[in-house]
Parts: sequence; C-alpha cells; structure tokens
Amino acid sequence: MLVVGDVITDVVARHRGPLTAGTDTAAAIRTVPGGAGANVACWAAHTGSCEVRLLGRVGADSAAWHERELVARGVRPRLVVDPDAPTGTVISLVDTGAAGERTFLTDSGASLRLAPEDWSDALLDGVARLHLSGYLLFSEPSRALVAVALGAARARGVPVSMDPASAGFLVELGVDRFLALVDGVDILLPSRDEACLLTGLTDAADAAAKLSLQVPLVVAKQGREGALVARSGTVVAHVPAVPATPRDTTGAGDAFTGAFLAALLAGAGPEAAAAQGCRAGATAVERVGGRPPVND
Repeated sequence: MLVVGDVITDVVARHRGPLTAGTDTAAAIRTVPGGAGANVACWAAHTGSCEVRLLGRVGADSAAWHERELVARGVRPRLVVDPDAPTGTVISLVDTGAAGERTFLTDSGASLRLAPEDWSDALLDGVARLHLSGYLLFSEPSRALVAVALGAARARGVPVSMDPASAGFLVELGVDRFLALVDGVDILLPSRDEACLLTGLTDAADAAAKLSLQVPLVVAKQGREGALVARSGTVVAHVPAVPATPRDTTGAGDAFTGAFLAALLAGAGPEAAAAQGCRAGATAVERVGGRPPVND
C-alpha cells in the first residue's frame, strides 16, 4: 500500500477543563510525530502484514527524526525535504476532562507543498492500493499532486481511498469542489461531522448513504458510536465501537483508517475491516499522540 499525505510534528498539550485566558493553565506537554497521512501508514503497518510506503514532504529541521520514527513503525518512507519551509506543526489541545476531546492549531508548513514534481509513477510499482490524505486538497500544489496520482492509479487499475481529514478545512475548500476533486476514489472514510457537512444532512446514516451514491464504498467513522458502512445509497452495516478509556483522541480516525485498509488488503470484507478499524481506534485513544507503539 502507498500512502500519500502529511507528515507533521505534533505538540500535544493535555489539560483539564477550560483554558484560563490571560494567564497560565497547567498541562502535560509532549512533542510526538504525527500527520494524518503518516499516522495512517503507521497503523496500517502495525495492524497488517502488507508493505506500507509513504510519500510526504518535510523540512530539513526534523527530516531525520521523522524518517527514523516511520521506519521504527514498519513504514518505508520517501520524504521530500523542502529547502524553504519547516516541517508542519500541529498544536493539539486535549481536554482530559472532556473524554480526551481535542482542538487543533495547524501550521501545515512543508506538508502541503507536496507537488506533482515529487511524484513518480514508479511509486505505484507493486502497490495494491493508494491512499490519499484529504489534507492534500487544501493547497494548490498538493491538489495538483492528487490529480496526477489519481490519474496514474486509474491507468494501472490501482484502487484509491481518501479520508476527508478536516471539517474546518472542508468549509474553506467548499463541498462541491471537494466532491469534484474526489471523483474516481473508490473508498471514502469521513468522520460523522465530515459526512454531514458533505451532504448537508444531520443524520450520519443518511449522510453515509447519500455519499455512497457518488463513491462506491463509504465508511463513516463515529467515534464512540462505531462506524457505518454504506454502498449504493444504503447503509449495509453498523459496526460497534470497542470500549476504551480515552486519554487523547488525536489520530483515532487515522488508526481506524490504517487498520481498515490493512484488513481489506488481507482479504477482509468491509464490515470485518471496519471492526478491525474500531479495535485500532480504541487502542489509539488510550495513548498520547496519533501513532501506534513501536513494533517489537
């Protein structure tokens, strides 16, 4: 599997209760590797038996660290080092008094400067699935890369999946534009909020069903309510969540996506793959940061 997406440095600040404006709020702060694309690749490698490759763009400031962290989790990285921009950084504010819910402050840095010249069709050699992070659609250079990668995948008959990535950025991009850009994707993995935003519907099941009229398979991630699997305008399965005690929900959706795709590649059907995704999501929320543990 080839994942194309963002490689980010996450600064996770875990605090309890509302932030206190104008003064200090006590927090436990850690700097960890992240990025939706990179997290998906790591969870796919961690939960599956397939080879996982990652194409991403980083700054020289932390390229070596990110490469080591990816390799340690079984991913084969191809990191383009940007000569001008630093590695993207996300500050994740995690309220431990609100079931680990988080708010992001995002500086995309080098990650969204990934461009067509960073692509080679040889990246698809031996690849059974291409996964694209939706964050790539939120800048002009990386949108152009998505078009090139989709075209190359279609030419080779390689199926393509995408995670919309961010409801906030989707609003800025525009729903109609997003749906046009994902034409040709065979699996869409939105969160509940993203699915509702993309359809204008308030019910997640209705939203997943409607999206599946455009994308052949839609798997809507619902956190503590599990996942919905929809095809041809119908929800065909509701997969329950796995109970967990959340510490940090950062990367839980990425964990689901990585495990889901790895299970599909191993021959599982969508419902069984979604169950694998729910198990990975439960593991993820009990850890700080968006990555799985390092494989022994």
